[in-house]
Amino acid sequence: MVSHLILRLIFPEPNIFIDLILFNLVGLLASSIAFNAPVLTDKFSAFAVGGAALIWSVGSFLSTWGSFFKSETPQWFSELSYSIFYPLVFFAVIRGFTQKFKIKALELLDTTIITFGLTGVLTAFLLKPAMIGFEGSAFEVFISILYPVGDIVILAIALAYALLSPIGIRSLLLCGGLLLFSLSDLFFIWSSLNATYTFGSITDDGWIAGLLLISLSLSYDSGVSKFSEKISSYSATIALIASSCLLGIAALKPGYFPSFILLPGFITIALAFIRMSFALSEANTAGTERILARTDELTGLSNRRNFLAELNKLKSGYIFLLDLNGFKRINDTLGHEAGDQLLKQVAIRFSRALPADALIARLGGDEFGVIASISQQEANELALALRATLSYPISLANHQEKIDVSIGYAPIAEEADTAESLRRADSAMYEAKRNNAGSLLWRT
Repeated sequence: MVSHLILRLIFPEPNIFIDLILFNLVGLLASSIAFNAPVLTDKFSAFAVGGAALIWSVGSFLSTWGSFFKSETPQWFSELSYSIFYPLVFFAVIRGFTQKFKIKALELLDTTIITFGLTGVLTAFLLKPAMIGFEGSAFEVFISILYPVGDIVILAIALAYALLSPIGIRSLLLCGGLLLFSLSDLFFIWSSLNATYTFGSITDDGWIAGLLLISLSLSYDSGVSKFSEKISSYSATIALIASSCLLGIAALKPGYFPSFILLPGFITIALAFIRMSFALSEANTAGTERILARTDELTGLSNRRNFLAELNKLKSGYIFLLDLNGFKRINDTLGHEAGDQLLKQVAIRFSRALPADALIARLGGDEFGVIASISQQEANELALALRATLSYPISLANHQEKIDVSIGYAPIAEEADTAESLRRADSAMYEAKRNNAGSLLWRT
């Protein structure tokens, strides 16, 4: 980069080595730096920046080649290369807000929707009035509008990144690169319209300097970003609504927009349907995971973690601890499968005896827990009811097995924490087991 600037100052006239080779080598260098960015950078962002620098360099090389040599290379190819640069940069910067090593499918889809939606819509609505003052085909007018629109959007997202991200080397390099590139491009457009642009001028170095700074920014950590997933989701929604409006206008006024300009709108809506499918799937998965996190896999009752969490919320009532008598004998003689079947049937019987607002959990092994916001009289009756559920045998394949339970229960007082409530009920339960008392209320 420095060598190019020095040679440009020494040899101000257009030069094949300086303008065709060295100039575009800097762009390729920027691409290589991005592709080889360190692990701390989101790889999607790195690949997008690398691809943007590479495709821009290809377009620059073809355009510069045509300035030095008479060739049959179609101009639209270089113009298309320049055009692809903008969505890739938008994608990279929006992805850069999150600064994650791994991203979810929804976040990637949100970013893609924003990129296609806003870029297509902004260009489309500026294209129609511009076609009145520009000469050429619809595609040529589209390209003429895309560049300044793209530069303005780059300036806007550079400002947003500066406001929403912590100040650091990464943000300074990225924002500086975006500003340098977009301002250089806007200056080129302005000077071209006023017929004052000179090929090979030193202002052209703003493009490659901007690309180099953007790529170098990927080598630094940006810290914790203020850009939340909600902003990404809201932006994707705005992009979707805007694209829908664009297609709505095209449907009401056929031919109002060139057909090719509607493609980003169709892509945006298609991606939105895919996103909705992913969102529903992820919501179902998250709901299942939440249920599994608080449910005992064997019996379907609450697990110990959920039981303790609910106990901690309860300010008054009673806690019951239930330990099966004779379970180990059945488990050892008939096998674990029979033991599992017994636990499932016991869980069903206990659940049927509970009041509507009570919670029962399997705390582990053959131990169960119950919490209920009830009076002492109701607690005494519930202890008897729970024990009565095991008064008749349990059917296990070809066997009829009789089993009993020891129950200890204690009041939940506001001054007692969760551990103390458990200790009291546990003490009563072991006392009931030692004395073969069936159920026992904790006493001070």
